[in-house]
Amino acid sequence: MIVLGIDPGYERLGISVIEKTPSSASLGTSKPKLVFSECFKTSPKDEHAERLSQIHIEIERILNKYKPSHLGIETLFFNANVKTAMKVAESRGVILALAKKHGLTVVELSPQEIKIAVTGYGNSDKKAVIKMIPLLIDLNKKSIMLDDEYDAIGVGLCVLTHN
Repeated sequence: MIVLGIDPGYERLGISVIEKTPSSASLGTSKPKLVFSECFKTSPKDEHAERLSQIHIEIERILNKYKPSHLGIETLFFNANVKTAMKVAESRGVILALAKKHGLTVVELSPQEIKIAVTGYGNSDKKAVIKMIPLLIDLNKKSIMLDDEYDAIGVGLCVLTHN
């Protein structure tokens, strides 16, 4: 099973591709493997439509390269900044439309569901999530710098627990 996990945004988008194979269990490991991850960035200097187009192109590239069967995407968390929330919602729309186009099973997850799957506690902070990720997945010696990437890995791991 190959899962595309996304922490949606329009300036920074966390993306992960995680693979869980039946053969990993027979080899004595139950850890899924991180195949790819990144924090995809768009420039605030670009107009919003251009930024959405860049997100479309990057997600389509990843879908074509890794051929996931499932998409996990974090639900929108509304805060006081409605303008930001609307732009993130538009980014989610681009991603969901691509998932449908490529025939993916979509799993939408709340931040609390993701934290429970990764740490066992729905109100965990970022530090707890970052600490748990390397214990739950083979990161293939990849160094991860930004929270968005960790969040996307957490989304992908959560999808694996649902299937």
